[in-house]
Amino acid sequence: MRSIRYDDIVAVVRDACIKANLELPDDVFAALKEKLEVEPSETGREILNQLIENARIARSDGIPICQDTGTAVVWVELGQDVRIEGGFLMDAINEGVREGYVEGYLRKSIVADPLRRVNTGDNTPAHVHVELVPGDSLRLTILPKGGGSENMGSLAMLTPAEGREGVKRFVIESVERAGANPCPPGIIGVGIGSTFDGVALLAKKALLRPIGQRHPDPFYAEFEIELLEEINSLGIGPQGLGGLITTLDVHIEVAPTHITSLPVAVNINCHAARRVTIEL
Repeated sequence: MRSIRYDDIVAVVRDACIKANLELPDDVFAALKEKLEVEPSETGREILNQLIENARIARSDGIPICQDTGTAVVWVELGQDVRIEGGFLMDAINEGVREGYVEGYLRKSIVADPLRRVNTGDNTPAHVHVELVPGDSLRLTILPKGGGSENMGSLAMLTPAEGREGVKRFVIESVERAGANPCPPGIIGVGIGSTFDGVALLAKKALLRPIGQRHPDPFYAEFEIELLEEINSLGIGPQGLGGLITTLDVHIEVAPTHITSLPVAVNINCHAARRVTIEL
């Protein structure tokens, strides 16, 4: 059994919240530059240039990539041989988020109640997803998720008879309906299978994978490429102003499901596809 100190978790979460909002991941930055070379629209190229310059300035000057510094989504892979010393894991994560958003002068965007709308003042609580895994390490991924792209998420309970083509149709229609609202080009996360609640989590988890890293199953890897090509043929383009590059990549996550069910969910990330992973 390995012990990890509460204060160490607070510190890494705090620093990751700040870093994630100031520094676009290398794979996302590289993808924007790569897509600039293939975007045929003059307006689209101008937008991509602006997004690249915005990310560069954010990193060099230490300012947020976007004014919407998002919901703090935290993905936790907790080794079964780990114990947290000095406090509770969830408390440590929320304290880290609180310190990161306050000390980093990041926008506080969380209301305590969805109808009474009183801001919590420190961007807590974080939305935390915990997976128990073998080993004695603790791996945390901080995913600041902007409201504009999150609001464009969608979910459907298809019939099994609709199959692959039904899933494809739903994904394409979801992206087309979202249009410019999720600030494209970003990443399209697709969940297939599980249950009503589980499929949404799969779609969110799909956003954690680096751009260009295909699904390990060739069947789904091919499906990702097919969806990517079809979405980029919709003509939505960068920031919805027309062009080829509506998304940088499509990632699919799947899980077993009931014989009567075919759940599918779409979770869209914006061009500021922010994430930081740390391991203790």
